[in-house]
Amino acid sequence: MRLKALLIDDESNILKNLELVMPWEELQIDIVGLAKNGVAALELAKEHKPDIIFSDIRMPVMDGISFLEELRKLDQEAEVVMLTGYQDFEYARSVIRYGVRDYILKPINYDELTAVLTRIAGSIRAERQQRIMEEKRLGKAMSLAYEKLLYDILMGYSVPDSAFLQHDVERPYENSRFMMLLADFDDYSHKCRSSNDTERKLWNSAARNVLQEALIQEGLHYAVLQLREGEWCVLIELPQEASGIAAERARGWALILQQAVADNVKINLSIGVHPDLIELQQLPAIVKLLQKTVHLAADKDRSIILTSEEVSSDDDLNTLWKPAEELVSALKQNDRGEVEKKLERLQKQFKAVSNRSLARVEKMSHFIVLHLLREMRQLDVLSEAKEAEIWSHMEQAGRVKDMIAVIRQIVDESLASSMSKKQGHVMMHAAKDYIHRNLARDMSIDELSDFLGISSSYFSMLFKGHFGCTFVEYVTSERIELAKSLLLMTDKSVTEIGRSVGYVERRYFNKVFQKLTGEIPSEYREKRKAVH
Repeated sequence: MRLKALLIDDESNILKNLELVMPWEELQIDIVGLAKNGVAALELAKEHKPDIIFSDIRMPVMDGISFLEELRKLDQEAEVVMLTGYQDFEYARSVIRYGVRDYILKPINYDELTAVLTRIAGSIRAERQQRIMEEKRLGKAMSLAYEKLLYDILMGYSVPDSAFLQHDVERPYENSRFMMLLADFDDYSHKCRSSNDTERKLWNSAARNVLQEALIQEGLHYAVLQLREGEWCVLIELPQEASGIAAERARGWALILQQAVADNVKINLSIGVHPDLIELQQLPAIVKLLQKTVHLAADKDRSIILTSEEVSSDDDLNTLWKPAEELVSALKQNDRGEVEKKLERLQKQFKAVSNRSLARVEKMSHFIVLHLLREMRQLDVLSEAKEAEIWSHMEQAGRVKDMIAVIRQIVDESLASSMSKKQGHVMMHAAKDYIHRNLARDMSIDELSDFLGISSSYFSMLFKGHFGCTFVEYVTSERIELAKSLLLMTDKSVTEIGRSVGYVERRYFNKVFQKLTGEIPSEYREKRKAVH
């Protein structure tokens, strides 16, 4: 873990000695700037955010104490060592309220200074490592409950009806907005063809860990939510007043994430960035826009800035995207009749767009095929052999007509696979989706079995085999998990939360909640918020 240092002194020979004599490389510390006064140093600090600062007290333009006062206004956590003459020592002690780590008297004893530097560097690394461990263990940057809540909103499982979210009792979120980035493996199709399932799982796990650690290092409140294999939605919380600089900051974060994954996992990412801060209610729509933009981007090895004007004016893209999404939805529900309708509509739209721009529709057709394949992989309905066959056909497809034939093959293979599995896996995926969308109201086995077109007894058997519990146990557990999130993340009353997860009577909600958690809802909220 390399650290950054900033050196400040108005005497050139001292700056030169500090730069040359100290064992910076041995301690894995990079000097990010040299300054002869506080004004210049402040600009360098804003740009580089150093971990360690050596600063003289007496300097022209802005002295060390004024610099330190301004530095702390930037909310930077740099460890500061003041360099001072004996006659200025008492004066230097006045800056203790600004968090000075140590004082070194001039003339400088470089052995003493090296010992101080070694101690401070070790302390910073230990604290940072501890912070990372705590972030991982406790979810301090973004709790697991908060991630679950965001994921459900992102996927359309739940609709936020309160803008007052908080995972830290001291930080109200009524003014919070999100910067959204979509990270995706470059050349995903090649990686799929040249690797096995185990290798891909390792890549995915490693990449997600690296993304999280990189964001922790930046001190951000974030969530890294995996949407599909090789694809993550990164949400970074920012106050509403940050909207003016959000796009610029997001570009910087995108580059940091790309570099971190390239260095540690040896994989390149394309990252789509939405340039505006967005509200909770906008998450599902914006993630779809970013998916389209990233996969249709001409240049893959760079961050992509998405503008609302570009998306809204792209009639061809929107013409094909909607029926493609409807086709995916029908396949997930294993509804053959709807699948055929949506496929027919998609083919008509392909023809319409081809008449306007053949070259463009060929590119779009490749994206839609890749999109369908990734969605079907999430459902686990295609065998490796069938998937390899489809990849081969994609490589040989030179015309839109050929790509449509590949889409037809994906649809047929997916439906056939679902039937060969007696539709169990796919139907349970559809059942899970249906349950999550309807947690706030009463549901029954008969309702779900009618929705899936099977008998209630067969549904019960499939459900228990797939989830390892009964339908009622599963729904109850999911409701209580959602209630936990709402208790910690919102200011809703216990009664309101009970109703939002399907319990009209507070007394019954308390009883069920206590049975599963050992506490009534109000106790659960008070104890965990007290921790923060």
